[in-house]
Amino acid sequence: MDKQYMELAVSMAEAARGQTSPNPLVGCVIVKNGEVVGLGAHLKAGEPHAERHALSMAGAKAAGADMYVTLEPCSHTGRTSPCAEAVIEAGVSRVFIGSDDPDPRVSGRGTQMLWNAGVQVETHVLSEKTDRLNDVFFHYVTSRRPYVTLKIAASLDGRTATSAGESQWITSTESRMDGHRLRHEHDAVLTGIATVLADDPTLNVRLPDGGIDPMPIILDSSLRFPEDSRLAKKHSWIFTTEQADRSRVKRLRDQGLTVTVMPSYSIDIEEVLRILGESEITSVLVEGGATVHDSFIRSGCFNRIVYYQAPMIIGGRDAHPAVGGAGFPTLSQTASLTLERTDQLGPDIRHIYHRKG
Repeated sequence: MDKQYMELAVSMAEAARGQTSPNPLVGCVIVKNGEVVGLGAHLKAGEPHAERHALSMAGAKAAGADMYVTLEPCSHTGRTSPCAEAVIEAGVSRVFIGSDDPDPRVSGRGTQMLWNAGVQVETHVLSEKTDRLNDVFFHYVTSRRPYVTLKIAASLDGRTATSAGESQWITSTESRMDGHRLRHEHDAVLTGIATVLADDPTLNVRLPDGGIDPMPIILDSSLRFPEDSRLAKKHSWIFTTEQADRSRVKRLRDQGLTVTVMPSYSIDIEEVLRILGESEITSVLVEGGATVHDSFIRSGCFNRIVYYQAPMIIGGRDAHPAVGGAGFPTLSQTASLTLERTDQLGPDIRHIYHRKG
């Protein structure tokens, strides 16, 4: 039953995906005499953690009960007080933990605090699922860089538009809705200036039940960003270079946009991610064109690729490829990927890959 209760905790945590950043996804279940007496999930940074929600529901029944929590209870005072202390005070007898917390403020201290108080602890329960639950959080707290997902929607032969530039719509409604779900789940969505000039996008979330819009980020080395574009009306963040006209930089900043001028004539992807990480941007969805995708792949600055493959062949050497640039000269230099899963979305196939290493 231990795995079954942890599965329930995982599903509760998963329901809050996209709204807890920069905090992790956490679910908690409290069981006494075979009865679930408390349930909880962390819903938003600054609000009570999953353990506290579950303890509040359980009340006096928490004494002598078992707790199943997807992530090691915190042992430090942040925006909320330590959960490990609350678990001890409630009299919980046993705690089953899915994943260790790599945050240096916790990192084993929560588990040790429970042990020191006489609470029985079992770790790594269903950890293959609880670890995957927090890929983004674990990457961010250990690297201080955002977790990067490249989103590609292309034909069977890897084309994102015809030779005439037609691209709407290569993939199905189902795939496009899944793309909006990805936007909801990421802190920021990044694109290049070519996409802004061609499509005047909003980069918002358009799910039937709503969602949280990510921050738009635009890579624009010579600052061609249109001051009357739809993204100019949002709190967008533009990365540009020394090529940018200073008066244009000022006008955009006066409009309320964030403009970062990099001290070079090209945009360094690693530096962009470092700056975003310092601003607690924990995840970035890249929805660029061929040039932007090439920049991230060539630099190795990505963690995952979500590839929506439409059942059509566009063909032609002048059709737009999913990834541009000169390409890698040898196979040993190519980006090596591991397939996590494949699903059918309407007529399309969605492949999810993780970068090796």
